Amino acid sequence: MVAAQILCVPIVPHMPDLVIPHLRSDVLPVSLPPRGLSRMEAAAYIGVSPSLFDEMVKDGRMPPPKRINKRTVWDRRRLDEKFDALDDDGHNPWDS
Repeated sequence: MVAAQILCVPIVPHMPDLVIPHLRSDVLPVSLPPRGLSRMEAAAYIGVSPSLFDEMVKDGRMPPPKRINKRTVWDRRRLDEKFDALDDDGHNPWDS
């Protein structure tokens, strides 16, 4: 019997510390990040806490999830679209 090997797969290339554990047999190539993200992964992907992410989904700033059988997943592309649409007043509080 062969023991399963767990591999951590980066979600996005520029954030190597943001990973998803997968069994080696289920791993996508590193160049192909997963399209569907869990709630925790989606929140981390856009850089907010899970509770703020929930609020953003509720008020429409982030997209609703998709249901795949019993799983709830967020489409990475729709997250990108909604993230791009967020207000950006150009003010950096760190410059004040």
